[in-house]
Amino acid sequence: MSVNPYEGPVVLPDDPSFGPEAQIDYPGYRSTRWRAPSRPLVTFPEELHSLAGPVFGEDAVDPFDADLTQGHAGEPLGERSIVHGRLLDEAGRPISGALIEVWQANAGGRYHHQVDQHPAPLDPNFTGAGRCLTDADGRYRFVTVKPGPYPWGNHENAWRPSHIHFSVFGRLFTQRLVTQMYFPGDPLFPYDPIFNAVRDPASRELLVSRFDIDETQPEWALAYEWDIVLGRGGRGTTPFEGSP
Repeated sequence: MSVNPYEGPVVLPDDPSFGPEAQIDYPGYRSTRWRAPSRPLVTFPEELHSLAGPVFGEDAVDPFDADLTQGHAGEPLGERSIVHGRLLDEAGRPISGALIEVWQANAGGRYHHQVDQHPAPLDPNFTGAGRCLTDADGRYRFVTVKPGPYPWGNHENAWRPSHIHFSVFGRLFTQRLVTQMYFPGDPLFPYDPIFNAVRDPASRELLVSRFDIDETQPEWALAYEWDIVLGRGGRGTTPFEGSP
């Protein structure tokens, strides 16, 4: 069984003391009940967790961080892919200088993580993580390989569609949103409880990227476009993990 240590939304018990925003559940996704806290959450004083902005660590974000195919002894296996788009607010205005992180399985459907023991080969030339800052127009761009589907043991013959995890930091370090981007035409969509945990079909489609022939580079890489719209959950905003 393949185990993704980062998988899925946090689902809280059906208890009014958790607040209306926490009443999110999807019975088809089996492990959500294991992740739910047993008691109401405790709110920390603002001064204990409010920071002026995202913290990148000791090193600045390097342009090469956005190319997941580099930094190894050789080329990774799989379909080289360019994933690009814009980070926008609900009014369509670009959000510049935002930190976007991605992580994914390799082309065989296996994560570079000790918890993942799916019997697919590890790729020594692909570790599956990258990051970048959005530019003045809110644009981001990653070079990677298309991740493979993998079994995840949620139910009989359960397989995850190919997907890339996205993490977006807002204006504060505490403002972090996590979601998943999918590839168009995946036959596993009807069978995946995580994808279908977004109940509204129109909102669910916002998680699926668009094949982009204009950005596809001949004889080198296919391209997919996916815009991320931040908001308060209104129509047209990107669903994030924990969203209804």
